[in-house]
Amino acid sequence: MDTALWSIWWVWLAAALVLAILEVLVPGFVFLGFAIGALAVAMLLLNTGLSLGLPLLLLVFAALSLIAWLVLRQVFAARKGQVRRFEDDIND
Repeated sequence: MDTALWSIWWVWLAAALVLAILEVLVPGFVFLGFAIGALAVAMLLLNTGLSLGLPLLLLVFAALSLIAWLVLRQVFAARKGQVRRFEDDIND
């Protein structure tokens, strides 16, 4: 596989779309951070026009995905001492 393929912004956008679809199918916010990281790399490549190598792109993707996952965890996690309660059953 040619490594220049990974320098194209729409490849990362397609990867973000696939990861977002996986997030819908697999619950638990597992793939959402990766989808946001891939989307951020796509926007970085689109807006700057950089031609980075695959190892550097994967490093940027990993760092952005980690940051996105940490932000999502802060936003969607239950606060310390709080318990999430559901008053209504979806079957009612």
